[in-house]
Amino acid sequence: MKTLDILVVRIYITEASHLLNKIIDYLKNDKISGLSVFRAIAGIGESGNLSLSLLDLSLNLPITVEFFDYNKDKVLRALEHLHQFINPGHIIFWDAKVIVTD
Repeated sequence: MKTLDILVVRIYITEASHLLNKIIDYLKNDKISGLSVFRAIAGIGESGNLSLSLLDLSLNLPITVEFFDYNKDKVLRALEHLHQFINPGHIIFWDAKVIVTD
């Protein structure tokens, strides 16, 4: 089994932040290898409160943006750009491996 090292990033935002398209456009233009967006049905944020009202569920769902690339320098450049408009503590990243064909 052959593997390659990658760097994975996870960003936590909400729909109300209106940052999703800005993030996706930047990563798409930068030709990031992989990108997924997940919409949550609940979340506990900085306030520590969990809210599940119908209004919250329809207008301000938590969103997770996850991306990776084989080129760690590209990911680090993306992090330098993204951290300028994403709240501190809302971006995490880690080293990982991906299985590739032999």
